[in-house]
Amino acid sequence: MTQAEIKLCSLLLQEHFGEIVEKIGVHLIRTGSQPLRVIAHDTGTSLDQVKKALCVLIQHNLVIYQVHKRGVVEYEAQCSRVLRMLRYPRYIYTAKTLYSDTGELIVEELLLNGKMTMSAVVKKVADRLTETMEDGKTMDYAEVSNTFVRLADTHFVQRCPWVPATENSDPGPLQPAPILVISEKDMYLVPKLSLIGKGKRRRSSDEDAAGEPKAKRPKHNTDNKEIFRSLPVGYNISKQVLDQYLTLLADDPLEFVGKSGDSGGGMYVINLHKALGSLATATLESVVQERFGSRCARIFRLVLQKKHLEQKQVEDFAMIPAKEAKDMLYKMLSGNFISLQEIPKTPDHAPSRTFYLYTVNILSAARMLLHRCYKSIANLIERRQFETKENKRLLEKSQRVEAIIASMQATGAEDAQLQEIEEMITVPERQQLETLKRNVNKLDASEIQVDETIFLLESYIESTMKRQ
Repeated sequence: MTQAEIKLCSLLLQEHFGEIVEKIGVHLIRTGSQPLRVIAHDTGTSLDQVKKALCVLIQHNLVIYQVHKRGVVEYEAQCSRVLRMLRYPRYIYTAKTLYSDTGELIVEELLLNGKMTMSAVVKKVADRLTETMEDGKTMDYAEVSNTFVRLADTHFVQRCPWVPATENSDPGPLQPAPILVISEKDMYLVPKLSLIGKGKRRRSSDEDAAGEPKAKRPKHNTDNKEIFRSLPVGYNISKQVLDQYLTLLADDPLEFVGKSGDSGGGMYVINLHKALGSLATATLESVVQERFGSRCARIFRLVLQKKHLEQKQVEDFAMIPAKEAKDMLYKMLSGNFISLQEIPKTPDHAPSRTFYLYTVNILSAARMLLHRCYKSIANLIERRQFETKENKRLLEKSQRVEAIIASMQATGAEDAQLQEIEEMITVPERQQLETLKRNVNKLDASEIQVDETIFLLESYIESTMKRQ
């Protein structure tokens, strides 16, 4: 765990849950698993506050606990889950894109509350949707329940582990903490609800587990006849044209799509690792070009293509003067974008009898860039918090004025009265608010863009480590 990751986790926990939860969470991230009293002692926090903070973190799946043989319960932070909070807006947007407003609100409620019963989610979402509808219109519980089932079928949501029921009446010695279990086949089963109505809950039954069929997992290998039958009707692509497209994809040097055998037209498979590798390489090339210029990018691509090159070879192939090439290689070497490999001719490693080869270690460069991305997002969050803090009084005044206007509109106030209230915020203050809004929007957009790079680099690193 790097310092940049710890700092980012600290900022995210503080922004979402406040200072006490942030203090306990960061302490666990730094120290690893610890029992309750040690956490309270080391952080100088009361036991009651530590318990409440741990409850919040466990509720949101950011801390897990284990019961050891001696009955000691230790708590451990899940740093990777804390960092995933960066993607909450994207999760909500994806749910909205695929499952409309109902799916968006279901995912939003679960992210806000960590864990909820299905009946509570359905009722809350139905009430929220009813509030946004025209008078006389309401949202049916059944419609929300159907969307919830679809989210479970596509593994957007899953069941929480539970305490297994004991077979005999004697529960045995009291455990210091409950042991929760869940099997893979039960993770996406949805309970049958008896919620009937629009806006009111009559009755719910979370315990009646129904064997809802799970969504079938797509096959990784597919021949061209399954592929052809799976095409949407509107595509109007003949089998001959499809074969040409598949052949082009299979013959592409990037090797995103592989082909094996010729029976039935051949079997095709998507090589995600190759795709992630190409995307990570393209990201590194883009960063080198933006940071060091097009000539450095040319040298970087050259070393990437040739695998290993001496300085003289770099000068010749890139057609760049020796002094400039040396300068550029040193810049990229000091930035850890390229590395230097020594191959001695003799055991004494004498410089005059040693080859010095430049090479690109994509995995190492990706890790370096990922570390910088974590630092960048932390800086963006701190800047956004600073901008908001500097304009805190103006923001509070704006909110008060908006609340007064909304209250007066509800009571049927005249336009002249509303205009008089709006003029409480002066023209310079409005300009300041617009500038603040524009700056915060830019910072938010930048956070999303950097997180896209983080997602790509993390995926590539994880895929590479699994193959080693």
